Amino acid sequence: MTRYFSRGDIGRNLAGRRVGGLLAGLAVAATVLSLVAVPAQAATATPTAARSAATHTPARSSAPTAGLVTGFGCADGAAPQTPGRVYCNGEVRAVRGSDGRLGPMLVTSPSGYGAPDLRSAYNLVGDSSGGRTVAIVDAMDNPNAATDLAVYRSEYGLPACTAATGCFTKVNENGQTSPLPAADAGWAEEESLDVDMVSAICPDCRILLVEASTANDSDLMTAENTAAATPGVVSISNSYGETETSTETGEDAAFDHPGVAITASSGDSGYGVEWPAASPSVTAVGGTSLSKASNARGWTETAWSSGGSGCSAYEPKPTWQTDAGCAKRTVADVSAVADPNTGVAVYDTDNTCGTSSLCDILIELGLATGADGWVQVGGTSASSPIVASVYALAGNTATVTYGSYPYGHTADLNDVTSGSNGSCGGSYLCTAGAGYDGPTGLGTPDGTGAF
Repeated sequence: MTRYFSRGDIGRNLAGRRVGGLLAGLAVAATVLSLVAVPAQAATATPTAARSAATHTPARSSAPTAGLVTGFGCADGAAPQTPGRVYCNGEVRAVRGSDGRLGPMLVTSPSGYGAPDLRSAYNLVGDSSGGRTVAIVDAMDNPNAATDLAVYRSEYGLPACTAATGCFTKVNENGQTSPLPAADAGWAEEESLDVDMVSAICPDCRILLVEASTANDSDLMTAENTAAATPGVVSISNSYGETETSTETGEDAAFDHPGVAITASSGDSGYGVEWPAASPSVTAVGGTSLSKASNARGWTETAWSSGGSGCSAYEPKPTWQTDAGCAKRTVADVSAVADPNTGVAVYDTDNTCGTSSLCDILIELGLATGADGWVQVGGTSASSPIVASVYALAGNTATVTYGSYPYGHTADLNDVTSGSNGSCGGSYLCTAGAGYDGPTGLGTPDGTGAF
């Protein structure tokens, strides 16, 4: 997912005297680093919820800001494309320091589309789930998940969703509230994005966050089965992916849960297929760029240039897919906003610099990871929980056969007809057009009728 960070008090002070880029900040950070070590993962970091909540205006919306973006870095320490390891599909808006590093751009208030924007864009205003549960499967722990979620929901005037009321539950891959996995700032950003998107699309949904012990396939598949077996869960979002391998078909069983709608993000690296989006048992969710417009809908969308799509090398073609240019499984099925430059507002305070007074500076300079408040996020890590939440609003998952339902209800989708995510000879596999195409699938939600 793509994300955008919020600037805290120290960051605001630095911005006022930032001359010649970030040289002053680099000098300060270098001095600090020479005197003290940056703390390891700050599982006990003090959330900035109290500081931020004092200035919140309920139901605020703010236009996304374009700029440089950088990834979340959530791979549990593994090198890129390590077999059997997955990576979250998210990115964040960034700035480049004078040393060339990319660090998150911190802002003092929400930047990006908020809950009212997203419900408007996808014609979901007034829809209710009746308390159905959306599950989120990710790796590692976000120690501030509950408190950060409270800030997001307060910002947009949404009802509280807490562990005390049974609305928000966080468990390990075996469904137990303890012990939880080790904290990881990169995956924490992913988890904050996911639970915030469920809140935005389905304010009355219950949220189950299942945290796998590692980013290994085996742990994530255990978490997937735990989520599917939890009473009340009607949909599950998976905002991660990995390069396809010939062994993936043997792991598809973890997503084979009739009656539970399972979504998976299509990837953030442009044209090309990732697993588990390629699994025939999931709804593969691609990405769009979303903008306000003066048309009847009030919004317009194009294919996001970095969304994943294509023809699987290994997965069989589902019976409900009839596109002629791919003999196997085609990705994606549907889509939603993913472009970080037209991204969503997310609140996250987990980071690797903890309570240091210079934490915001270190984050922005790329010398610490994580976030410290409001960030603007994108990637198909955003679009997957959005669609999972629409499934919950529709309340139809008991009769849904994997990802087939939207194919019979295309009139209830916004057809995305322009944009491309790479080079494929101009075919529909990487180029949006009327009807089905790879980058955006059948289109984006227009109410709940297609789900």
